[in-house]
Amino acid sequence: MTDLDLRIANTVRGLSMDAVQAANSGHPGMPLGMADVATVLWTRFLRYDPTDAAWPDRDRFVLSGGHGSMLLYSMLHLSGTALTIEDLKSFRQWGSKCAGHPEHGEAPGIETTTGPLGQGFANAVGMAMAEEWLRARFGEALVNHWTYVTCGDGDLMEGISAEAASLAGHQKLGRIIALWDDNKITIDGSTDLSCTEDIAGRFTAYGWHVQKVDGHDHDAIATAIAAARDVTDRPSLICCRTTIGFGSPNKAGKSSSHGAPLGVDEVRLTKQALGLDPDVSFAVPADVVAGVRAKDADRKVIRESWEARLQDAPQAAELMRFLSGELDVASVAWPVYAAGSSLATRKASEAALQAAAAALPNLIGGSADLTESNLTHIKGSPGFQAGSREGRNLAFGIREHAMGAICNGLALHGGVRPFGATFLIFHDYMRPAVRLSALMHQPVVYVYTHDSVWVGEDGPTHQPIETIQAIRLIPNCRILRPADANETSEAWRLALAHTTGPTCLALTRQNLTTLDRTVYPPASSIAKGAYVLRDVASPAVVLIGTGSEVHVALEAADTLAAEGIAARVVNMASCELFDEQDTAYKASVLPRGVPRVSVEAGTTRGWERYVGIDGASVGIDRFGASAPGKTVIEKLGVTAANVVAAAKRVIAG
Repeated sequence: MTDLDLRIANTVRGLSMDAVQAANSGHPGMPLGMADVATVLWTRFLRYDPTDAAWPDRDRFVLSGGHGSMLLYSMLHLSGTALTIEDLKSFRQWGSKCAGHPEHGEAPGIETTTGPLGQGFANAVGMAMAEEWLRARFGEALVNHWTYVTCGDGDLMEGISAEAASLAGHQKLGRIIALWDDNKITIDGSTDLSCTEDIAGRFTAYGWHVQKVDGHDHDAIATAIAAARDVTDRPSLICCRTTIGFGSPNKAGKSSSHGAPLGVDEVRLTKQALGLDPDVSFAVPADVVAGVRAKDADRKVIRESWEARLQDAPQAAELMRFLSGELDVASVAWPVYAAGSSLATRKASEAALQAAAAALPNLIGGSADLTESNLTHIKGSPGFQAGSREGRNLAFGIREHAMGAICNGLALHGGVRPFGATFLIFHDYMRPAVRLSALMHQPVVYVYTHDSVWVGEDGPTHQPIETIQAIRLIPNCRILRPADANETSEAWRLALAHTTGPTCLALTRQNLTTLDRTVYPPASSIAKGAYVLRDVASPAVVLIGTGSEVHVALEAADTLAAEGIAARVVNMASCELFDEQDTAYKASVLPRGVPRVSVEAGTTRGWERYVGIDGASVGIDRFGASAPGKTVIEKLGVTAANVVAAAKRVIAG
């Protein structure tokens, strides 16, 4: 380790302390402890070009412990990638690029939004999978980079990291290197309070290559990273034994340095201990900047050489099309179904997926061990495995949470469009990852089958009562419940055309009758979220149905018509898409002054937004039951008769 190496690391420490202290908020301990590791990685190994931070063949760096964000921000500033010293000074303030936890899109070089522990680790696994898949298709000349992820004790305690690490080990992902901040401290104190397992042994059992080093010895860190890069048939974990709050005379090695500013006096003492000027804040010595940027000319040459290879490559157009993120959904021969045919929407989804996959070669994904139920196997393609990296079928295993986060990593990496599938009820196992899909505007498709109590005999543990409304609560997350097979094709088309957020497809296990589109508007009408499916001249009531319950609403409308009561039927396939429409369109679908009744095989809470205080909702506000699906739906009252009764009540006022 040279004196300059140490000065770079200590400059990172100084910037981190100063930013946290200026904000009077933040986590200084991790940046102080991991500054040496970051210095070695960024100056000796990480392949990037600060003049083009989005260069596709760059190495990816993920800070999984997002609370240590000042470590990343400091390195981005010193490397000249994105952030100014003024940005660092505005740490954790309104409008700052330097949010409390790194937020994807706020500045170049922030590869993913981290903070919820373990998510970044799993994102990194997805990035490594994307790199492997693209390299298999386009060759090492165009795709040849590494994914590095720093993680802490908290990341490795969270279950999602165990799921992701297990899958990474099985997949033999040799291009991911995890650097564990092994400081033995969590918020509550020593890790011995709650975790005494052999983490290195656990990762060895997962099939990882594992090393242990002094996390403050630059040469030892460099040797370990080099050794990890030589092991290409396994992912690597480097256990970096560090001291949290390194350099702080009174808080080093203590939990008190984790999540609060050191304090003005302790910052001064720490700077003195590290050889920094205690009277200068946000100091960035010129020789430190020069040291970090010493290889910038070489970095640029590496990037330009890649661009030259790309220009000469016959696959250049395809690779750039993949990396653009846009899909030519118009080229897909979407399945069309005859009126009166009967098909579960999960089955129609299978056909739509096959059609999409045939036209869109970078559509990849899989299921959480429910492929035969979710019907998400891409036919004609092998599975993505260590021996067949070109495979488009991802076997996530029974790991819903990691599946969601890995899909985020695949999307963030770029070049592939991912989907993940499970039963709707198990959205709860992956909700944090779906929320981050929405927060990061990532176009992941979540295929959720078995979408209601029609699941039947499996009973209340498998019957999603509140799940659809729970998904609707996530900002920037769409959920679509198609009412028949043709709407399912349209739902897939909408999902794949959408590039600024995730789409959830809620699909039936039971068969639904295909609607006659010579009588009703086209299935493409769901693009506006809700549309008038069946209309009358002067409706006395509006019946709003979603998914399979659209058919219940139609049956109720027939009964009301026979009694001389005119009912409009609205198919609200997606509340989110409907909410995006202008006021005039929404009023044309749900006219003011006409009472409304909603029907959905789930909780009625939330429907007051559309039916108003004078309307009614037919749904299920209790857990389900174990019995044949038709029996359950009838016993729980989601029937045309109950919709008719509710309609009469609201008309009567």
